[in-house]
Amino acid sequence: MPIRVLLVEDSRISLTLLKRILNSSPDIQVVGEARTGLEALPLIPQLNPDVICTDLHMPQMNGLELTSEVMATYPRPILVISASVQEDDTHHVFQLLEAGAVDIFPKPRAGMLADDEVFKRHLIEKIHVIAGVKVLTKRRKFPVSLEPGKFHKFSSNIYAKPKIIAIGASTGGPQALQELFSHLPSDLSVPVICVQHICHGFLQGLIDWLSHSCTLPIEIAQHGEIPKQGIIYFPPEQKHLELDKNGKFFCHNEANIEGHRPSVTVTFNSVAKFYGRKAVGVLLTGMGRDGAKGMEALAEAGACTIAQDEATSVIFGMPKEAIELGAAREVLPIGSIAHFLVDMLGG
Repeated sequence: MPIRVLLVEDSRISLTLLKRILNSSPDIQVVGEARTGLEALPLIPQLNPDVICTDLHMPQMNGLELTSEVMATYPRPILVISASVQEDDTHHVFQLLEAGAVDIFPKPRAGMLADDEVFKRHLIEKIHVIAGVKVLTKRRKFPVSLEPGKFHKFSSNIYAKPKIIAIGASTGGPQALQELFSHLPSDLSVPVICVQHICHGFLQGLIDWLSHSCTLPIEIAQHGEIPKQGIIYFPPEQKHLELDKNGKFFCHNEANIEGHRPSVTVTFNSVAKFYGRKAVGVLLTGMGRDGAKGMEALAEAGACTIAQDEATSVIFGMPKEAIELGAAREVLPIGSIAHFLVDMLGG
């Protein structure tokens, strides 16, 4: 059975090109198209699409309003296809993720071309991934965090007191990070390094969006800087982030690792080397296997390693790979990870 896709896009040219690209794949079928969210809504129960692809800016009902309506009435995976990478627009894109969209896919800045093979291949791959997402799992409220007392048996006597927390995430990561960061205290006693796979141009928008629900400052790591306690750091766009022999940030643009730059594994390996057992590695929802080998390095160094569980992961790819390697010493729902970390720190 082909993956049934509903396209919602107010530009006739973009609509035609998207339809041509998706229909070129034998296992994808565009079953309907709409120019506005208002036009799309009645089509959903009629066409029963597996995936909805929507633009952000549309007349009558925009992508955010459409996403909210769909998730309330006909929940299913939504992919935002948008050229919006300006500061104001990225905030709206992340609001879309908060409302229930699964992921973002940027249109090329120069406009779409039917013969753009890279764009074509990546879009088709993204549709396949999105189609596999279980919306019910994705959109239910994250589980209520477990009581802190329930964690003492895990953390108090088993692990060293951490000096740093390193986090990796991909598809579904922004939503998971929002949940995790919103429960970290403002007086967190260690630095946090976070690697999130994100489309080029969207990093500052992600940071701004996360900052609304997080009491800790969130910054882009600066080359040569020593990580400070109580600050969350992201790598600069399109750069790997490591620690040098003095524990200072080392940002570089060497080759992609397993298709990613920044790579979670690169950062985890570096943290394992410098901090050893006094680190914590957290691997969240995401497609692929980036971070699994890095988490293995952390575990072998004696660090605490935590993988997000399947029930609360949008895509149980990266955490599953780490678990299968034996690299995850704990497997926890996203709603419990912050309390676990605070408990380890003696909070």
